Amino acid sequence: MPSTKEIRARIRSVSSTAQVTNAMQLIAASKMQRAQQMVRDGRDYADKIRAVLGDLSAVGGDIDDEDSGITPLLVHRPVARTLIILVTPDRGLAGALVGNLNRTAAQFVRDSEVPVSAVAIGRKGERFVGRIVDDMKATFAVEDRPRLDDTVAISRFAANQFIEGEVDRVVMIYAQFVNTAVQKPVTRQILPVEPVPEDDTPGATDQGIEYIFEPDPEAVLNTLVPRYVETQVYHSILEAIASEHSARMVAMRNATDNANELIGDLTLDLNKARQEQITGELLDIVGGVSAVEG
Repeated sequence: MPSTKEIRARIRSVSSTAQVTNAMQLIAASKMQRAQQMVRDGRDYADKIRAVLGDLSAVGGDIDDEDSGITPLLVHRPVARTLIILVTPDRGLAGALVGNLNRTAAQFVRDSEVPVSAVAIGRKGERFVGRIVDDMKATFAVEDRPRLDDTVAISRFAANQFIEGEVDRVVMIYAQFVNTAVQKPVTRQILPVEPVPEDDTPGATDQGIEYIFEPDPEAVLNTLVPRYVETQVYHSILEAIASEHSARMVAMRNATDNANELIGDLTLDLNKARQEQITGELLDIVGGVSAVEG
């Protein structure tokens, strides 16, 4: 068994680690509350605009015609190259979140029948996706509390890649916030716009609904579709940030609990070692007295 000095040194080391993880847990919890509120505030709007554009994409007709005058963001064409936008944290210590996202991206690249280009948001994804794709288009960094203006550059870059024919499909891979303990990796196509499955979005409506456009379909869609792309990118990033802080808070809480449990085990070992030491000293004293008396 280690000496009492060694056990005390381990207890001090683990206690210092527990203090650090507890502080990180409190920081992540405060950021998590703000991030979760931002997700809740914007989720209804993001789901509804996705549902409406999904309905319009199912109408067909002139929307799929490049000469119709309607924004080319609605045009469907044969897919020769796909662009993935991978959203990951900048930092680790978030449990299995980063690994799950990277595995989802790797699986998508392996299953893709066409070449894949990539845009990375977050350093963890940048390092990983650069190893699995040959065409790294761009990287972006986003703050913890972004506004829509902070992510417009990302959505415009993706839209321009699609309009210019560099890619024929744009897919986002991010962590969807379900609750504090659950963050689900999601792969979602944002361009071209597709009908929304009924069980995918609460705001989805029956496809084929008849819309009235004022002043005309071209003016409405040319304004609405770019806004849709901006909203989907922005809200996906909000979901990813809320998932990151939630995963980190849970991971740091588990680390703190494990450290405290280890401190308890080490304290028991220390007490046993001290008892053995005291018992040994008493036996030496008794033995010495017996020797003197003998």
